[in-house]
Amino acid sequence: MTHEPPMETVSLRVNGRDREARVAPDATLIELLRGPLELPATRFGCGTERCGACVVLMDGSPIYSCTLPAAAAAGRAVTTLEGLSEGGNASPLQRALIAEQAAQCGYCLSGIAMRATALLARHRDPSEDEVRAALDPHLCRCGSHNRMVRAVLRAAREMRESEGTSA
Repeated sequence: MTHEPPMETVSLRVNGRDREARVAPDATLIELLRGPLELPATRFGCGTERCGACVVLMDGSPIYSCTLPAAAAAGRAVTTLEGLSEGGNASPLQRALIAEQAAQCGYCLSGIAMRATALLARHRDPSEDEVRAALDPHLCRCGSHNRMVRAVLRAAREMRESEGTSA
């Protein structure tokens, strides 16, 4: 006789859609996202909040999904890299990351894109130092960090120009 492990249902809003999934009580948010919700862009890196690969937005703020219990996201709004596109088109940040060739291996990029998205949502004209400070918690081992900073600054500029508030 096999014994099914206990499961719990977690209901949350992911990338603008109400979602529900059953997970083990000790499941983390990244396990929920990559598992039953089938959103693989969020990467598992260190599992200890030291590399930033797993960063997603929860209610607009960057959080580490590798340690957050899935149940803690119940009733909250979570945004992953898959949710950054606008009407099926790449977001200004995604376009800038491509234009600046900011991804070499790309492993850290989803977490960096999420933290940069949070920065640009609250500050449309960040300085290079502000971008570097925002991205500081992320570990990029392949040396693309400078290109990522340029991409965030480019996205900020393009966003301001499209809003008609060029600085």
